[in-house]
Amino acid sequence: MQTKPVRIGTRGSKLAVAQAEETRARLMQAHNLQQHDFEIVVISTEGDRIQDRALSEVGGKGLFTEDIESRLLDGSVDIAAHSSKDMPNELPQNLVLSTFLPREDVRDAFISNKYKTLDDMPIGSVLGTSSLRRQAIVKSLRPDLKIVIYRGNVQTRLRKLEEGVADATLLACAGLRRLNNDHLITNALETEQFLPAVGQGAICLEVNENNAPILKLLTAINDQVTMDELTLERAFLGDLDGSCRTPIAGLARVEGNEISFRGQILLPDGTENHFVTIRGSRADVVKLGREAASQLKEIAGPEFLEKLAQQMV
Repeated sequence: MQTKPVRIGTRGSKLAVAQAEETRARLMQAHNLQQHDFEIVVISTEGDRIQDRALSEVGGKGLFTEDIESRLLDGSVDIAAHSSKDMPNELPQNLVLSTFLPREDVRDAFISNKYKTLDDMPIGSVLGTSSLRRQAIVKSLRPDLKIVIYRGNVQTRLRKLEEGVADATLLACAGLRRLNNDHLITNALETEQFLPAVGQGAICLEVNENNAPILKLLTAINDQVTMDELTLERAFLGDLDGSCRTPIAGLARVEGNEISFRGQILLPDGTENHFVTIRGSRADVVKLGREAASQLKEIAGPEFLEKLAQQMV
């Protein structure tokens, strides 16, 4: 164990800090360490500072990671704790996702003070979300609803709901559970109807691949099932050129020595969407993810991709 505290970099939201604290707790238990052996370093990111626009308009997922990654590269933090669904597919040189913590509930949560389910919302009701994936799926299921852009951390979004900015919103069940706010979930949306974002529910740890002591330290808390699922999902996303500007959903599930996957791509206006399912050996997760992406492109066809490009302009 190094003599200086292990520095865990994180965004400043309550959820992000909770994820860093979970990382610390798991490392303490795995290595019989004390809290003073760690330092949680809160880092302001551009994604947190921009609250008035959708991420798709200002640069995408990297806005939540670049400021933290720069601290990894200059050595001022040792570990970056992230929500996996926030991670771009391309990482800076020398940085790797070495570790995934056990995955939480992958489902999206429907939250409303007025209605019990998405189906219960009357025509013309307002749903707030900034996620292009959630917007597209809702539009495909309920094109009669009005959708408003709804940025901010969990507490901000819940406050906006109380203020009447929207009649309902969607958040990740995992985040609410990590904040001990699962009592706020009005209805958990089953994945058969509402596929989650790639990586949803999983905390990933990013490190400098040249930092051998930290890589060794983290080995003890890596969850291989989650790593296999996320590796497949991220391979799928990467081959679809997925970003915050593309409505893509996907979920892999380990079943013994095999792994299954279901993926979805939609037009932003929800008028068209396509699915792919695939199954194979856990030894072939990258190959399966890329094969699923290839099959989905073929299923959707060039006309869909052209429409997608037009709507993303």
